[in-house]
Amino acid sequence: MNAAKKDADAAAVGTDDSGVHTDSAAIDDLTDAVAGEVTRVAPDGSTVGYRARKTMPLRVELVRQLRRRRTQLVLGFLVLLPFILVISFELGESSPNRRSGGFVDLATASGVNFVLLTLFVTSSFLLPMIVALFFGDTIASEASWSSLKYLLAAPIPRHRLMRRKAISSGILSVFGLLLLPAVALAVGVVWYGSGELVSPTGEAASFSDGVTALVLAVCYIAIHLFWVAGLALFLSVATDAPLGAVGGAVLASILSQILDQITALGDLRQYLPTHYALSWADLLSTDIDWSDMTKGVFSALVYGGLFTVLAARRFRTKDITS
Repeated sequence: MNAAKKDADAAAVGTDDSGVHTDSAAIDDLTDAVAGEVTRVAPDGSTVGYRARKTMPLRVELVRQLRRRRTQLVLGFLVLLPFILVISFELGESSPNRRSGGFVDLATASGVNFVLLTLFVTSSFLLPMIVALFFGDTIASEASWSSLKYLLAAPIPRHRLMRRKAISSGILSVFGLLLLPAVALAVGVVWYGSGELVSPTGEAASFSDGVTALVLAVCYIAIHLFWVAGLALFLSVATDAPLGAVGGAVLASILSQILDQITALGDLRQYLPTHYALSWADLLSTDIDWSDMTKGVFSALVYGGLFTVLAARRFRTKDITS
């Protein structure tokens, strides 16, 4: 009686005494399910539907960087700096609106001259430091937080991760370079008016021509600082310490400026990456000499391109599991 009942139950579920499926319909369903699972894996081993170009959207990375405290503090300081300079001139300037002398003496002659002073006092140290901060901290910070290996395990291709990080750092750097003179121009026009641009050589240009010169000067500074960005990026992938990457790039900039002051080096100074840092001042002349700026752009592109290639090669083989 029990044996008959057992055979009836086995027939109902399509199995024999050993528990193996004998129902053809059940076997077909199981085969289709397995085939469905198999088709979710591409021939190269990746999951069907996975697209590397869809990983790590640039918008997400930018929002993430903008939410960081260091980004907010840097951008806030760039907005605050022109006001600090105005207060300094208001407290210490005994002869305002002078129209002779150097950048500092001419700073209160007009709003455009105030922007020139702002660029002059920041282009040697502050602006390179900001670029070094954005590029040097971008990958090294992920490594120091031990989150870099999880990003790559997402999976995000290494070259894409580095490219996205570099692009977001470049956008933030350019935004900072534009934000400072824009705020300085607004503050300068309010305090010192929209008068002529007066150069240290005594030449004067209209307000519109002065603004055009400022735009070209900012563009040149942005291109010139490409070498700092490339070096900071290389140091960022070579070390897991963000402070070391940022500090190394800033130290290299300071060292180059010190060596550039040693006249005994002669023509060798032309090969220093900071030798043409202030060549944008040629834009203040009526008859602009583009030779130094051309050399400065070429030098920055060579150094920046070299350091970027080294960074890409280093990051491609970097051990991120330790």
